[in-house]
Amino acid sequence: MGRHAFGPGEGGSPPQPGPTPGGTASRAGAERLTESEAMALALELAGRGVRGANPLVGAVVLGSDGAVLGTGYHRGAGTAHAEAAALAATRAAGRDTSGATMVVTLEPCNHTGRTGPCSEAVLAAGISRLVYAAADPTADAAGGAARLASAGVDVEAGLMASDAADLNHRWSAAARQRRPFITLKTAQSVDGRAAAADGTSQWITGPEARAYGHAIRARADAVLAGTGTVLADNPRLTARTPEREEADAQPLRVVLGTRQVPAGAAVRGTDGRFLQLAHRDPARAARELYDAGVRHLLIEGGPAVAGAFLAGDLVDELVCCTAPVLLGHGLPALALEVPTLAAARRWRWDTRAGGAVTAAGPDLVLRLEPIPAGDAAETKTTPALGTTTPRQT
Repeated sequence: MGRHAFGPGEGGSPPQPGPTPGGTASRAGAERLTESEAMALALELAGRGVRGANPLVGAVVLGSDGAVLGTGYHRGAGTAHAEAAALAATRAAGRDTSGATMVVTLEPCNHTGRTGPCSEAVLAAGISRLVYAAADPTADAAGGAARLASAGVDVEAGLMASDAADLNHRWSAAARQRRPFITLKTAQSVDGRAAAADGTSQWITGPEARAYGHAIRARADAVLAGTGTVLADNPRLTARTPEREEADAQPLRVVLGTRQVPAGAAVRGTDGRFLQLAHRDPARAARELYDAGVRHLLIEGGPAVAGAFLAGDLVDELVCCTAPVLLGHGLPALALEVPTLAAARRWRWDTRAGGAVTAAGPDLVLRLEPIPAGDAAETKTTPALGTTTPRQT
């Protein structure tokens, strides 16, 4: 079976490498950009990267006249950071970086991991001005801007900061919380049922909503289900295109629970990207997956798993794919005990990524985020209906 990609905004893999790993020279020297235009280009490049333990970052090197000298983006853990990729592309094109401006979506790192500090690479290249959008939220990597400023580089922070924050908001939340950003997705009837009374559930939602769900899978680092769901439904938990081909970007497939997953279960696959956590502790699972490099976890388990993560206040994003059908006494989408209305957790509409409510064929996709503790009195807002084409971050 062929392997296909979603588009850059829908979870696909980056395009084939250019002249240098992560760097591109196709636009270099061909046009002149303002710093704002260069940042917009850097953000577009960043979106081509691979999600995971590292953030999405793009960079553009500008000459003193605004000419694009080189561009680059980070392609994943262990590969060149965006700044290094852009500098390498510039050098590969025979262009001088001394006195140039580095425009980058995230503050250059100031530590040595699998690669050296980007701040030192920028200094060594003779860059005289740094423009970055968002500060690095991690304690071990932050400080690159201060290092460059102390060395005499002109530094400007905050250009298109909100766009950069949206690009990496899941990764940034994971870095702050020291656990993955967790998305819980449900497919349910309008009365909150995940299956009919006889247990049938394929399919409650239509092909458009299911394609939306597969796009989310392709952008997650891992997708998790419980042993109950795996034993009952034998899901693959892979990301597939609307043509039912496997997407290029595939999440780690995680099963939570103590019951043994059969050797022939579809979820095991043949690519080695399968993991069973043989316990029932959601918080422990989140810690273990974070330590394994997972920064965005998608929960697609049954009602018990969904309810356990919700009860533990571990869900950062709720995506409800809701079909216009009534199932009455069917299986509830969530097994969650809420004794009183006062004890109910309040959520607010997530207006990023195309709207809090998006039409997907005959179904609606509702996107919500929890109201932070102490802010429960926040005024409720009316969600804006999105377009008829699902849009995925």
